[in-house]
Amino acid sequence: MNWTQVIDPFNNIALSALVAVVPILFIFWALIIKKMKGYQASLIAVGIAILIAIFVYGMPLNLALLSTANGALYGLFPIGWIVITAVFLFNITVKSGQFEIIKHFMASITSDRRLQALLIAFSFGSFLEGTAGFGAPVAITAAMLVGLGFNPLYAAGICLIANTAPVAFGAIGIPITVASQVTSIPEMAISQIVGRTLPILSIMLPFYLVILMSGIKRTTEVLPAILVSGISFAFLQWFSSNFLGPALPDVIAGIGSIVSLVVFLKFWKPKNIWRFENEPAATINLEEKYTTGQIIRAWSPFILLTVMIIAWGMQPIKDLFNSIGQLQFEFPGLHNVIIDKNGKPLPHIYKFNYLSAAGTAILLSAIISIPLIGLKFSEAVKIFGETLKQLRFPLLTIASVLAFAYIVNDSGITITIAQALASTGFLFPFFAPVLGWLGVFITGSDTSANALFGKLQAATATSIGVDPVVTVGANVSGGVVGKMISPQSIAVAAAAGHLVGKESELFRFTVKHSFIMLAFICFIVLGQAYLYPGVIPKYQMLTANAVAITPDLSKGYTYLLVLALVLIALAAIIIFTNRKITNNKIPTLTVTK
Repeated sequence: MNWTQVIDPFNNIALSALVAVVPILFIFWALIIKKMKGYQASLIAVGIAILIAIFVYGMPLNLALLSTANGALYGLFPIGWIVITAVFLFNITVKSGQFEIIKHFMASITSDRRLQALLIAFSFGSFLEGTAGFGAPVAITAAMLVGLGFNPLYAAGICLIANTAPVAFGAIGIPITVASQVTSIPEMAISQIVGRTLPILSIMLPFYLVILMSGIKRTTEVLPAILVSGISFAFLQWFSSNFLGPALPDVIAGIGSIVSLVVFLKFWKPKNIWRFENEPAATINLEEKYTTGQIIRAWSPFILLTVMIIAWGMQPIKDLFNSIGQLQFEFPGLHNVIIDKNGKPLPHIYKFNYLSAAGTAILLSAIISIPLIGLKFSEAVKIFGETLKQLRFPLLTIASVLAFAYIVNDSGITITIAQALASTGFLFPFFAPVLGWLGVFITGSDTSANALFGKLQAATATSIGVDPVVTVGANVSGGVVGKMISPQSIAVAAAAGHLVGKESELFRFTVKHSFIMLAFICFIVLGQAYLYPGVIPKYQMLTANAVAITPDLSKGYTYLLVLALVLIALAAIIIFTNRKITNNKIPTLTVTK
């Protein structure tokens, strides 16, 4: 038996929206005021959403429970799978002793915490976002910063805030691809409008991060490095998004900013090395030197991770893996049972793509790394078990957060809030980013937010005489600043930053910055809509094409062969360069107080 979503249960969109926003307001209240643990706040929010769905929206009990279960399952895989494998890869690097060499190497570039944050949280995190997305960048970079000695709260918070700049072009441009699919606006046009909005934020973000860490006075001490990092990233993000498309801006900008800053630091150093308050000042023991082979070996898990993630992002490999390693099924009792406001049934197909999932690429990177970094597989199995134990509460939080996302979407609660914002008329371009922000806050994904609100954004803009690419781009851009406070992202960062049970502290650390950046983007979009029409790209709407293209699986095998050769070559280089090492003792940083 089918059930049709009710968008305005009180026949008053403002009143309906006030009720619809209650579960979201509860999350803010629980984390900011009551300082609840993440999984507690999420589970209670799920309960509130279910009650509103049933008693206000008239959603049948069985559909509400099935929708919740579907979301929880999606939270465990693929999202939870990424977190498990990313933290596992980091843990084996630490337990093998190789992270000590990475710390030494980073300190040899700069032992200044401000610049380390720019290199890892901002630039390397952006690169990872461009290749993997879906939580992996925050998990890996937060764990790395904590391993380097960062205050865990600052490490996780900085990584969440830094992750705003690249989210729109994450996972090889998937958020923009999805926005194009649901709106029929060309990918290139959306890429261009987003690429004329976010670079402004990207220039500001390094300043923002360093000010958060050390204050304005200490920020001015590293102003040249901040400018190099921000300007190089913003320029490459603008150039690639406007002339190459949405697939590579994060990869190109991330690598470009790393290279630019590292080269710059060869010729310039800050006068004062800044570290956290009460943190002992570390110095490098100049008597102990690392060979190139030792450094490559230490970095090998992350080098392999980079290669594997890039390979997994290639469509031929995805197609091949999905053809031989994917289980999918229609969710029983839920698939095509809920009818949306346009009379279309909502599909609920669960895909267990165990080969093509990003988490699998990370796991394989870890497995290949085990012998290269000097661990036994028996030791790695033990570390994997410890990792699962370490992440039991974060996984519960992630599952409950995704359960919440599914129930508020399937019941129509989210659409009610969207309709209320869409009724703002002339001011809608100002509120368009808020929809994207809301979508990412709920779902944890800019891709999902674009799928959820893209069509509404385009239709509303057209009705008020604004070019729809402006508001669709606003949905993408607004979503990026919702990522830092999404309960899903908070759970991932807390897990990687050893802050389990302290999600409320992390939420309070990031929430005001999310609102500040959201307001900034809202004004930019309002200006694009009415004051600066010249920034709007010229384009033609896509025509509907129902032609299904059968993937060429032979390409996938070719790509896999190339990947195998690259991995063999990397392993050979790591083994060969370490044959000359006679002293296997791992030097450590000399710490002075």
